[in-house]
Amino acid sequence: MAQKALPTLRQLRYLVAVSDTRHFGRAAETCAVTQSTLSAGVQELETLLGVRLIERRSRRQVVFTPLGEDLAQRARALLADAEALVDTAQAGTRPLTGELHLGVIPTIGPYVLPSLIPTVRTAYPDLRLFLREETSASLLARLHAGRLDVALMALPYAIGDLPRLELVSEPVVLALPEGHPLSALPEVPLEALSDETLLMLEDGHCLREHAMEACRLTRSRQNEAFQATSLATLARMVAGGVGLTLIPALAVPEEARPGSGITVRPVADTASARTLALLWRPGSPRARDYALLGAAIERTVRAILESAAKRLAALGVPADPAGALLSDPDKDRS
Repeated sequence: MAQKALPTLRQLRYLVAVSDTRHFGRAAETCAVTQSTLSAGVQELETLLGVRLIERRSRRQVVFTPLGEDLAQRARALLADAEALVDTAQAGTRPLTGELHLGVIPTIGPYVLPSLIPTVRTAYPDLRLFLREETSASLLARLHAGRLDVALMALPYAIGDLPRLELVSEPVVLALPEGHPLSALPEVPLEALSDETLLMLEDGHCLREHAMEACRLTRSRQNEAFQATSLATLARMVAGGVGLTLIPALAVPEEARPGSGITVRPVADTASARTLALLWRPGSPRARDYALLGAAIERTVRAILESAAKRLAALGVPADPAGALLSDPDKDRS
């Protein structure tokens, strides 16, 4: 029986690039080739398969046929498998080498990555780390599509059957302007928040749900007039006296640093807000690499939380609440 002529990985990569960008010029830039080379590659693929994949209505309008959409999705899976083959070979020789695409949510990235990346680059100089910061839903979509290898997220969150490595449990604290009446308390009772303007992140940020659940707040307790896209924005609004907000312990050294105009207090009777975890696709050949990366992240996070405890002490939080604030990750896993 004659063997079928098969598409090349190059042709499939071109198809996926056009699918991702919906533009031949941008797809060519992504693949580091000329537009004529990419267009010829896609046409070769269509000729080989004997079907039309893309309708070229104009230079600016690229429309995939239904079959083209289906084959582009299959091409992503094939390219991911080909990359996994290379990863398997590399993982069998040296740990954390080659390319690794890491996604991280915005309420973790700014506080962990600046310390983590130099450490990882020093320990694993042959690793090429690519970073992507997006909300949890977007990271999961990219992970399932093979556009990310691993994601640093916060649980609880609906992750399905994805393998995970839980790292550290982290609580939230109340950020309030310096001199606010509640700052005179060693910890703030939940009922004291009922008369305060509580600023929250906008929809799509899982920290909002984590913080509200930890403090047993209802959606009616949030301020609908102002919802921020970042913790840094919330912190500046708090410093300006607009209201109060809940921030994770990781953010304390940065957002409540000396001169920020912000102080923090634990909220009484609250549970840990979230657990930081690494997630990846089932069957990934780089599970050992992810364990090494997770260990580096955990060491970094522990150091930041120790700084948070020191900052809390400097802000006048008594020793017992500060000690309880930063829970023992090993105990949390047991």
